[in-house]
This record gives sequence, structure tokens and C-alpha cells, in this order.
Amino acid sequence: MAETATTRQTTQTQAKVNSFIRSVYNWMAAGLALTGGVAYFAAHNQTLNQVIFGVPMVFFGLIIAELGMVFYLSARIQKIEASTATGLFLLYAALNGLTLSFIFLVYTSTSIASVFFICAATFVACSIYGMTTKRDLTSWGNFLFMGLIGIIIASVVNMFVQSSALGVIISYIGVLVFVGLTAYDTQKLKNMAMTQPEGIEAGVVRKGAILGALSLYLDFINLFIMLLAIFGQRE
Repeated sequence: MAETATTRQTTQTQAKVNSFIRSVYNWMAAGLALTGGVAYFAAHNQTLNQVIFGVPMVFFGLIIAELGMVFYLSARIQKIEASTATGLFLLYAALNGLTLSFIFLVYTSTSIASVFFICAATFVACSIYGMTTKRDLTSWGNFLFMGLIGIIIASVVNMFVQSSALGVIISYIGVLVFVGLTAYDTQKLKNMAMTQPEGIEAGVVRKGAILGALSLYLDFINLFIMLLAIFGQRE
């Protein structure tokens, strides 16, 4: 009887984890699809091109708005409604599509498609590792965060020095960092799902899924950008 109860509890826990992770990936996929659609539309709309990339204040205003949404969602996720969190995430994905529309102007469609599939395959492999590994990846957190800060600082410096060699180094290091973050964030979400108390409100679960989707969305987008800088063919 004890063995049966333990087996039943394990099955229920696994079902809870699978349901949560599925929700996270569904929202992440929705965000990526929205970003891709908006980016493609904006890239083929001359008026939007001129507004976004012809007026520096607009472009940097979009960047600041995106950063603000990420910080707001991360800091206030427990205090806002699930519908508000969902709306902000989708709005962020749409704004990110506007700023990333340059990709369709700089790189060939063939290379964008091929790099996307490379990125997707890499992302899935890292997620599977994060879900299935018995190794505790918590210790990776600080190391990967320091790597991320280094990438940001180096990228800002390279905006002024315009070094192609530094750009390549940043891209390769970026791939390693975001590969690690994908596995790390996936395991963190799995642990979050396993520790959710019974009877937790659906809205709370939804907000957790949105925050998880945002984390994996950022990992995927940044990994894609780094891989595109390495393998992408310019127009």
C-alpha cells in the first residue's frame, strides 16, 4: 500500500511538472511567434523602418521600454494580475519584434531560417538536459550571470570601438553563456513546479508560467542573435 501511495504521488508530481512546463513553453512559443511576425512585418514596411531606425530617439525609446517591462515583470510578478502579466509579456514580445526587424534587413532569408533551426535544436537539447540531469545546476547561476554582465559591457564597448574581432569573441562567449542559461533556467522551472503547494490558485500558476516563459524567451532570442552573428550571411 505504501509503495502504491508513493507511486501515485510521484505520478501526480510528474503530471504537475509536465503541465507547468508545457504552459511555459506554450507562452514562450507564442512570444517568439509574435516577435517573428512583427519583425517580418516591420522589416517590409518602409514607413516603420524610417521611424524605428531613422529616428534614434524612437529606437532607444523602444529599447528602454523593453528593459523596463522585463524589470517590472520580474520585480512585480507576485503583485500584479495574471492577465496584466500576460499582456505585458506579449507587448514586450511585440516591441522586441520592432527592434529586431533589422535582422531581415541585414541577413539573407535563407541564413535566418537555417540559423533559427540550429538555434531551436540547440535550445531543445539544452532544455532536455536541464529537465533530465541529476546534477544540481544552481552553482552555474552566479558564473553565468557574471558572463552575461561581461557580454553586456563588452558589447557596449564594441559600439564605440567597432572591432570585428571583439564582436566575434562576444558572439562565441554569448553562445556558451546562453546555452548554459537555457539548461539552468529549465532546471529552475522544473524545481519551481515540483515545489508548488497543492491547491495553488490558477492565477498564481499562470504568472509563474509567464515569468518562466520570459526567461526562456530571452535565452532563445539572445542565443539566436549570437548564432546569427556567427553563421548568418549578410545581404
